[in-house]
Amino acid sequence: MKAIRRFSVRPVLPEPIAALGELSMNLRWSWHPPLRDLFESINPERWASVGADPVAMLSAMPVEELDALAADGAFVARVEEAQQSLERYLGEDRWYQHWAGEQGDAGAPSAIAYFSPEYGIAAALPQYSGGLGILAGDHLKSASDIGVPIVGVGLFYKTGYFRQSFNRDGWQQEDYPVLDPDGLPLSLLREEDGTPSVVTLALPGGREVRAHVWRAQVGRVPLLLLDSDVPGNDDAARAITERLYGGGGEQRLQQEMLLGIGGVRALRLWSRLTGAPTPDVYHSNEGHAGFLAVERISELVTGSGLTFDEALEAVRAATVFTTHTPVPAGIDRFERRLIEIYFGGDLAPTGVPLDRLLALGAENYEGGDPAVFNMAVLGLRIAQRANGVSQLHGVVSRDMFDGLWPGFDSEEVPITSITNGVHGPTWVDRKVYELASRHSDAVTIDTTVLDSTESWKGMADLPRDDVWATKRQLREQLVHEARARMRASWIKRGASSAELGWTDEILDPDVLTIGFARRVPTYKRLTLMLRDPARLKKLLLDPERPVQIVIAGKSHPADETGKQLIQQMIRFTDDPEVRHRIAFLPNYDIAMAQHLYPGCDVWLNNPLRPFEASGTSGMKAALNGALNLSILDGWWDEWFDGNNGWAIPTADGVEDPDRRDDIEANALYDLIENQVAPRFYDVDGDGLPQNWLAMVMHTVSTLGPKVRASRMVREYTERLYVPAARSGWAMREGDFAGARDLAAYTTKVKASWPKVSVDHVESSGVGDSPEIGETLHVNAFVTLDELAPEDVEVQVAHGRTGHRGDDLQDVTTLALSHSESYEQGRHKFAGDLVLKTSGQFGYTVRILPKHDGLVAPASLGLVATA
Repeated sequence: MKAIRRFSVRPVLPEPIAALGELSMNLRWSWHPPLRDLFESINPERWASVGADPVAMLSAMPVEELDALAADGAFVARVEEAQQSLERYLGEDRWYQHWAGEQGDAGAPSAIAYFSPEYGIAAALPQYSGGLGILAGDHLKSASDIGVPIVGVGLFYKTGYFRQSFNRDGWQQEDYPVLDPDGLPLSLLREEDGTPSVVTLALPGGREVRAHVWRAQVGRVPLLLLDSDVPGNDDAARAITERLYGGGGEQRLQQEMLLGIGGVRALRLWSRLTGAPTPDVYHSNEGHAGFLAVERISELVTGSGLTFDEALEAVRAATVFTTHTPVPAGIDRFERRLIEIYFGGDLAPTGVPLDRLLALGAENYEGGDPAVFNMAVLGLRIAQRANGVSQLHGVVSRDMFDGLWPGFDSEEVPITSITNGVHGPTWVDRKVYELASRHSDAVTIDTTVLDSTESWKGMADLPRDDVWATKRQLREQLVHEARARMRASWIKRGASSAELGWTDEILDPDVLTIGFARRVPTYKRLTLMLRDPARLKKLLLDPERPVQIVIAGKSHPADETGKQLIQQMIRFTDDPEVRHRIAFLPNYDIAMAQHLYPGCDVWLNNPLRPFEASGTSGMKAALNGALNLSILDGWWDEWFDGNNGWAIPTADGVEDPDRRDDIEANALYDLIENQVAPRFYDVDGDGLPQNWLAMVMHTVSTLGPKVRASRMVREYTERLYVPAARSGWAMREGDFAGARDLAAYTTKVKASWPKVSVDHVESSGVGDSPEIGETLHVNAFVTLDELAPEDVEVQVAHGRTGHRGDDLQDVTTLALSHSESYEQGRHKFAGDLVLKTSGQFGYTVRILPKHDGLVAPASLGLVATA
């Protein structure tokens, strides 16, 4: 019989072990080994059967077993010790508290709201699809570890993303198991009378969507997740949060409205119920949450009497936007008519005219589509500070979005970069902690000491025989995991146990192991290694230097091309000749990744450059002693040093995609055959590959300090969060005098700018053959219309020029001083430029808006040049 309804019943814990409830509900257990040990010790077999999930573990325990634990004095003492450890972790000052205390009167934000459509925190809370969610989870966990006062905002998806399997032909199958939030480490926000708190949004046709708010506690960081599957909603409204990235354009729009608008309302609810401070900064992780600006503008118009323009300036000042995509296809774009339906007429938010909202997301630049509303463009226009997620991605993003800042060179586009990082305590295998602790009194698995720069640098001095033995244990751990997963996968594909004896012998813990796992869009090139199947087979089956490859990855359910790539790969791995050397593991998730990264000797990444924004999987592998074999893209482009792995040469400029793939695949085969495998198998008399281990220890000790998410969150704090908070405070001072002034200035400048011009430039002071040290005197005569000289900055932009053109390179600027005024808004600006470099030299004069409230010269996208 099947149940007509099911729900989770949480246990009532005896008082001596009641703290287990709080310990299970704080997701710190997902990255704190002693807590996991505590729960596993209760019943190791049950712990494994519930997927190492403390909430599920406790729910599965009979009352008699709970009573026995409560009567066990030694166990009760361990529970008390764990509770005290958690209380210390939650209450003690961390990096941020010490750093904020040093800021004096300048101050630091008391709360930062972080919006993301997905979060990958633990396998027990499957609310992620890939890298964006894992990055968001690592961001929250690292913020908790270093004390940054973040509160996360997202959606709760009833069926999450999907669980992947394959049919007999190797075609991806999607399964959507229903999640019961009562059986997860979540608690429902409730009013004082015990009723669930509700966030409500209006929808077209007189409908509305009501959402409950679940709280996940991620160490010190609360994560608020909105859930539309609540009584009182119609079926369509209940389905809004059913699936991550599910449904068509209209459902996606509803999801993003609930995330952005509903998310701000959830924050207000959280502050009202708990007394938590109102956030000083709002961080949109990708454009999915861009509608948060709509709600905040409406709040300021209705609550503080601001105009739309004034409210927009106040909102922009305190908003940070991070773009993760290097390809336009990765951006959410909605039909303009949908925005008109959902934000027009009676549904128009108070104080947010439809035409002004449409303008914020309009692709009104060369090559743009006027019929769509672009969420990344919205994100950039509602945030004064924006960033890409690696140095190269910053360059790509500035090129990709330079249409929003016409007249500026791409390097002046106000998008900076902060390279992603990974949360070491989540991704570093326990055996690596144990290795370090055997040789250092400063490192124990009860601390996050291995998340410090000094501890990672110290890894270079570990005994090499112990390092090599540990890597073999990690490979063996992966081999056992892969065999179990492959056997289960084949049974699901229709095989019988009797024909699966071969799965007990796949992979070998003494063979060079290459890992490749990621989402499967075309540009990540899952099948590049299959360009020459015969050559790949030769590498796999080499009698002296064999290679084995472990592969995983999901394709979006609607991506038929991605599914075909997976099927092509699986058909190759099914070949009896090679299936002991290459395996495609189904359902790539956090639990698998925590075996896969440590068990690999080499991490392979071969995207089509420069379409990899960052690519953090290679960072996780590196922290576990793996070497990267990668195209110079994402983070690898800036941190490859020649001794921490290998760079796959790229055929940049080759326009034929098939020829480019052939060239780069051959380069990949050559590297594996002639450099990677020979170094791995080149061992000394003690069986140690000394040259290989030298690279491993160099990699861990030099990349360890760089790739940590704690470094990343510190950079966000110092470079974006704190400046954004201070800009926001400046806008709010004196009844929003700063916002009102900047809005008035912006209106005035935009009205006058069509008549602003550089009329004439004169120079003197150097001869026909100037030398270094000579001074060039520049006079610029300009027209400013109704603007005053202090409203603008007139600059000399100068630098090197090429032999065949006038384009300036390595540009620097010199601000000219106002010296005279004339009739009809004309003025003279002057200054002296000392020549400091030899070679071809050029300069020009330009006019830019100037106001203390502008973060960058290009902020308004206005420039007048000679």
